[in-house]
Amino acid sequence: MGMNIVNRYTGAVIFSAEAESMGKLVAMAVLSKANLSGAYLPGADLSGADLSGAYLFGADLSEADLSGANLSRANLSRANLSRANLSRANLSRANLCGANLSGAYLSGAYLSGANLSRADLSGANLSRANLSEADLSGAYLSRANLSGANLYEANLFEANLFEAVLTNAIGYCK
Repeated sequence: MGMNIVNRYTGAVIFSAEAESMGKLVAMAVLSKANLSGAYLPGADLSGADLSGAYLFGADLSEADLSGANLSRANLSRANLSRANLSRANLSRANLCGANLSGAYLSGAYLSGANLSRADLSGANLSRANLSEADLSGAYLSRANLSGANLYEANLFEANLFEAVLTNAIGYCK
């Protein structure tokens, strides 16, 4: 079946192909090195997809299911991932600078070396997430759940941790 990925701002088609699902279409687009900046993918089922190195700057992935997905080295800066399921996702070295992850579910996610500077993680569940060497400078973590998270050498300079839960979090921060 022919499917399209459209730009969230203009509605223009940015990638089109025959695919069985939106997840397979996005994986095909990433494999072909398509520029998916501004992609409109709210609620998409991308669970387990290999999106490593994807260019999703400013994309709308709100409420998307990215559980177990590989997003290592992906550019998700300024993307909307609010209320998305990113449990057990690999986001190592991903660029999430200025991204909206409010209310996102990142339990058990691997975010080692990720850039989360100025990201909105308010109310996000980061329990048991690996944030070692992540840049969280200026991030908004109000009411975020970081229980059991690995914060070894994470940069939390000027991060807002108001009412954040840090029970059993491990590591030391820069």
